[in-house]
Amino acid sequence: MAAKKLIKNGIIVTASDQYEADILIDGETISSIGLNLSSADAEVIDAKGCYIFPGAIDPHTHLDMPFGGTVTKDDFESGTMAAAFGGTTSIIDFCLTEKGRPLKDAIKTWHEKSKDKAVIDYSFHLMIGEMNETVMKELPQVIEKEGITSFKVFMAYKNVFQADDATLFHTLKAAKDLGALVMVHAENGDVIDYLTKEALENGNTDPIYHALTRPPEVEGEATGRAAQLTSLADSQLYVVHVSCAEAVEKIAEARNKGVEIWGETCPQYLALDKSYLEKPNFEGAKYVWSPPLRDKWHQEVLWNALKSGQLQTLGSDQCSFDFEGQKTLGKGDFTKIPNGGPMIEDRVSILFSEGVKKGRISINQFVDIVSTRVAKLFGMFPKKGTISVGADADIVIFDPNHERVISATTHHMAVDYNAFEGMKITGEPVSVLVRGDFVVRDKQFVGKAGSGQYIKRNRYGAASQLKQNETLSI
Repeated sequence: MAAKKLIKNGIIVTASDQYEADILIDGETISSIGLNLSSADAEVIDAKGCYIFPGAIDPHTHLDMPFGGTVTKDDFESGTMAAAFGGTTSIIDFCLTEKGRPLKDAIKTWHEKSKDKAVIDYSFHLMIGEMNETVMKELPQVIEKEGITSFKVFMAYKNVFQADDATLFHTLKAAKDLGALVMVHAENGDVIDYLTKEALENGNTDPIYHALTRPPEVEGEATGRAAQLTSLADSQLYVVHVSCAEAVEKIAEARNKGVEIWGETCPQYLALDKSYLEKPNFEGAKYVWSPPLRDKWHQEVLWNALKSGQLQTLGSDQCSFDFEGQKTLGKGDFTKIPNGGPMIEDRVSILFSEGVKKGRISINQFVDIVSTRVAKLFGMFPKKGTISVGADADIVIFDPNHERVISATTHHMAVDYNAFEGMKITGEPVSVLVRGDFVVRDKQFVGKAGSGQYIKRNRYGAASQLKQNETLSI
């Protein structure tokens, strides 16, 4: 049980408020918030000059994940440690399934991957690659026993992960009845397959062709198709890693028609662009992930969508592979470059620096995007995602004025490069607590592998759920 702690002199920021107050932590939860609090047996923590945010929640990670003949470099230990340094106190990782095998086998595998490793709290999304009677019989138990209330369907990666429209529609119908949220990787895998074969036949093998064979139109088309199927099923949809104007347009169009659809983007799409894939000496391979980076003008579309509420969350899509020995597997054939990048550590600071500091979003929107909305959409609120009495003491003490340069020489991920190398940002977590215990204190790791707990989540649409027609007061 965590000892009592009293955080004083900081400025508390939630999705709706900003105020000066003290926070008393008793055990794992927040027991009191107020001015001039005192407790004789509490350790006093001075947060003067800092914001106090609810712990950020990363809704999109791939730790210890097999892909393309290799496995992601960061596992549940190094990945969650890096997340903690970045101000993230909970993650939701993607549990991959295999056709023809029980869902429970895949979930067991992911529990084994994370056991005794995570230093922050974690949960799982479940991939749905097929929909039949066997799967349908398992889903209620997945929700009841495991607390997994979100299902992922891939519309891309033909002959690997891609599901057909019937599977997506069936999943949407099932999720409506079961109280689950369907997530889609929205790219037209069939068209990508055609364009990829065409590029290789023409001898176009460099990393830039990863982007050129996955143009924005294939993301926009798949997003629109998924939205239409969601409307037809009268269900709910969450579009992961939105990268382009075409997809934003389809989400906004559907939301305006009353479709219950949500959109996530990622820091790489807000801060990097397609030109990075053209770096010489195969360095472009470091920036190969799906959807690919876009022309720079798409960045402002994404920022405006976050500001206006057309996009609501920021995931990292953490999926790290070393440049040497993993990304280099694709030399001479861009299709063999493992897709993914190291994003888990810098997600929160980039949104603060590029968003709040540059006036693109408000500080309350920032908290909503990195924490509160995720907690509400994925059945973790109000234990997670806010600072309130009774909530888990997942707290980030954040220095809004510290300037630093992002670099692989100072990051805490296991991977051998940083996608944001050399980027100057303002704002950094100083200390991070998970359920009342420090994981990072004064920028030093003080956590313990295995201290992170598995989170069983509530159904989508629970009483605490933020409905689509609610507006965030700013």
